[in-house]
Amino acid sequence: MHLQREQSTPMRIFFIVAALVLLTQTAAIATGRAFPVEEVAPGNFVHYGSHEERSPANLGDNANVGFIVGQRCVAVVDTGGSLPVGKALREAIRAVTSLPVCYVILTHVHPDHFFGAAAFADDRPQFVGHAELPRALAARGKFYLNTLKRDLSDQADGSEVIAPTILVKDEMSLDIGNRELRLRAWPVAHTDNDLTVLDERTGTLWLSDLLFLQHTPVIDGSIIGFLKVLDGLARLRPTHFVAGHGRTDAPWPDALNDERRYLELVARQTRQALKSGRTIQQAVDSVGQEEAGRWVNFDLYHRRNVTSAYTELEWED
Repeated sequence: MHLQREQSTPMRIFFIVAALVLLTQTAAIATGRAFPVEEVAPGNFVHYGSHEERSPANLGDNANVGFIVGQRCVAVVDTGGSLPVGKALREAIRAVTSLPVCYVILTHVHPDHFFGAAAFADDRPQFVGHAELPRALAARGKFYLNTLKRDLSDQADGSEVIAPTILVKDEMSLDIGNRELRLRAWPVAHTDNDLTVLDERTGTLWLSDLLFLQHTPVIDGSIIGFLKVLDGLARLRPTHFVAGHGRTDAPWPDALNDERRYLELVARQTRQALKSGRTIQQAVDSVGQEEAGRWVNFDLYHRRNVTSAYTELEWED
């Protein structure tokens, strides 16, 4: 997807259709009705969030979330950015199965992925996350909740920060009934608490924000670590995969290429800026600008990424 100041007629049509879809989904969330999910592999259901920033119009429905159905119970993979989104996801589960929700897997600390967790409290599931997630939630949770209330006002009511009760340090398997889920805690990359989920029965890999498609990648951990993790991911052989944002028809591991190109470019040009003695502001103003037409939300996230890369790479030997 490309954002440009002047858009062709097909692109204008695309954005009009996307806006109509978003309005339909938002109305469904606000009224408690189910919102659309797609079965990307047997038993694996995904709801694709909007690329728009959080607002009362979308209620924080900004990330890809979903669930995996076993013979015994259901595992939820992320819960969306507010209680209304979490409730809509729960209704989508009930439209598919009456099996109980036994696990809610929180893939990392960013609020578009976890603020819907309270919708599942009455199911009494085990909440699962990276071993570093409780620390990250404790450090950021109050700020995240305040900004959620600022953005959504009364529609944020009931949204909570829920810490995981099961922690993944390296790898862990969860049995949901004739279906094993392998959870893996990754080194510092997008954040310092990134978790992936692999449904071994279907080979479906849920990457959360270790993979951004269309949406500008976000560096909130380490750009060097992010690139190393991409190398590790590329060695995996999933049959199906789910990104944290966006979707693609590209095969694996080609789906990683755009994100890798972007991160490598930012790292390379930031190193050049440091070598040339440019200030952080000069780097922010110049590094990676040729990527602007390739990503949604570029102006919102790219400058932060360059700032993060600069402060990390200036300490390289």
